[in-house]
Amino acid sequence: MPDPDPHDDTSADHEQFEKAQLAQDRDAASVATADVNDATAQRLVSDLVDADVLTPVPEDQVLVHEPSGTAFDSPTQLAVYHRGWTAARDADEEAD
Repeated sequence: MPDPDPHDDTSADHEQFEKAQLAQDRDAASVATADVNDATAQRLVSDLVDADVLTPVPEDQVLVHEPSGTAFDSPTQLAVYHRGWTAARDADEEAD
C-alpha cells in the first residue's frame, strides 16, 4: 500500500478552524474603546453625573467612578474605563 500523500492530510485543519473561531469570539466579546473621542467622553461623563454613577470633585480636579471608587483626571480615561467596567460586569451577569 502506498504511503499517503502529505498534502492530503487534513488532520490539523480542525485545530486551525478552532483557533480562528476562538479569535472571532474574543473579538466579538471585546469592547470598542478606540471610538471614544473627547465629545463622546464628555457626553458619557454628563450622562454618568446625571445618573449618580460619577461624582466630580472640583477641588481635586478628578472624577470619581462611584461603583468602583476609582478617580480619574481625564474624561476620556474615565469613559474608556467605564465601558470596560460595564462590559466586565455584564459578562459576569451573563455567566451567572
